[in-house]
Amino acid sequence: MDDRRDLARRIFAAGVMAADPVAAVTRHLDDIATPALTIAVGKAARGMAQAALGRFAGVPTIVVTNYENAQPLDGAQVLAAGHPVPDDNGAEAAKAVIAALQAAKGPVLALISGGGSALLPAPAGALTLADKIAVNTLLLGSGLDIRDMNLIRQQLSDLKGGGMLRHAAPHPVTALILSDVVGNDLSAIASGPTARPIGTAAQAVTLLQSAGLWDRVPPAVRDHLGQARPVPDLPAALNILIGSNAQSVAAMAKAAGAAFVIPEPVTGDVADAAQLICDQARPGITLWGGETTVVLKGKGRGGRNQELALRIAIEAARRGWVAWTCLQGGSDGRDGPTEAAGGIVDQDTLARIDDVAGLLANNDSHAALAQAGGLLMTGATGTNVADLGVLIRGGSHD
Repeated sequence: MDDRRDLARRIFAAGVMAADPVAAVTRHLDDIATPALTIAVGKAARGMAQAALGRFAGVPTIVVTNYENAQPLDGAQVLAAGHPVPDDNGAEAAKAVIAALQAAKGPVLALISGGGSALLPAPAGALTLADKIAVNTLLLGSGLDIRDMNLIRQQLSDLKGGGMLRHAAPHPVTALILSDVVGNDLSAIASGPTARPIGTAAQAVTLLQSAGLWDRVPPAVRDHLGQARPVPDLPAALNILIGSNAQSVAAMAKAAGAAFVIPEPVTGDVADAAQLICDQARPGITLWGGETTVVLKGKGRGGRNQELALRIAIEAARRGWVAWTCLQGGSDGRDGPTEAAGGIVDQDTLARIDDVAGLLANNDSHAALAQAGGLLMTGATGTNVADLGVLIRGGSHD
């Protein structure tokens, strides 16, 4: 069992390393002219900015990242902000970014990575940060996928959905983008600060209504979304994808040596995803990437990776599997509002948990995995390309 756990960890680590932000940015700097301003935002912002400063020393640089990754960086102003729920520090960081963009004297280099949506809350119109926090909290437990959540967030923001382009105009923007979104839709990564909006205010209303959230969002949000506004014209931007979930899965496959890769990204509700993974799993090593969703019905702690790992354990037991290990983790090293990156489970996990069904019903996968010694702890990785999974079926793997 320990051999399988060690192997799963090594394979997962290879996927995370493939998304190293310093290396990813460095590979794409040769064809970029010296900018007048660099803005880096997201969980990988510090590493991305470090690479840019190695080439463009002396260029004014603002880094906005989450608290776990907010370490000082020579030559840059590093601002820490809340994630996954926006906070006052993020609002102040957004003001600093907007002011810098408006004052820029030439081309702007934007370094974008996952997490930027929450880290730069810039309320649109008469909205307040409290309004945006209330909506974001509802969205995180809604079961909506990341694209739909970002469509709504964009309609409430002054920076998302191309806002950086508006504030940088007339100067051009080049963006190097590390994707945490399945399918790499540039409008969805960090809510698309250098891309066109995903949708419209009317579509945001429809999504909130279909998710049963329309009557729960603040009245100011309903008023704001109810005002018809044309989609603004945006200056052109050069958006370059420099890393993705698929690239990290490919790196895991290389590290595994011989493995079956589930061909489509694993998305949707965690219960459905657990069944799909077990349906497709082969003897030996099976790998996948993606990003699932959880509908919050209880008050426990956990995240989509921890709950998916636990549901895979349940599904494997139902099928009578023996001698298996599964690791499911977030590439950023943090799953939901916990210190864990995800879960690592095997054929003995469920026997170590007092009340699996009750804990799951309360969305308390963190407590369940803690009982079983199944929390995946990596610490903040400094990158973010969504989620990665490893399933090993069989005996010892050296």
